[in-house]
Amino acid sequence: METRPPLPPFTFETATQKARMAEDAWNHRDPVKVSLAYTPDSTWRNRAEFFTGRDKIVEFLERKWARELEYRLIKELWAFHDNRIAVRFQYEYHDDNGQWYRAHGNEQWEFSPEGLMRRREASINDVLISESERKFTWPLGPRPEDFPGLTELGL
Repeated sequence: METRPPLPPFTFETATQKARMAEDAWNHRDPVKVSLAYTPDSTWRNRAEFFTGRDKIVEFLERKWARELEYRLIKELWAFHDNRIAVRFQYEYHDDNGQWYRAHGNEQWEFSPEGLMRRREASINDVLISESERKFTWPLGPRPEDFPGLTELGL
């Protein structure tokens, strides 16, 4: 089986690294590449959607990024233990009418011994914002290393 370091059991450093790797991957917005960080039978709950498998992950992400335009995400480690990590996150996007949103959420992750995510549960709430309220203003793609995280932004 393929591996995706860092591997569990996690330390503060490796859990933080895993969260940043996930953030960077999602900010690239490539559904197939993102899906490879998950086990082939990974189970997901995203808001009120439940599904299993990489093909379903790809379908979900394609739909998501087709409607969440100019998507930019920041994840922050919340807690970790053995093969589990919890993160809080926020992302900004606009719809096809130009309305901006900031989504606030948390995820619980469980990893296989090979470092692939086998379970993801996400709870997310969207808040309308004006374009002038945006805080995630880096160019599309991964957040630059010197761009502040959620805590530094006061979020």
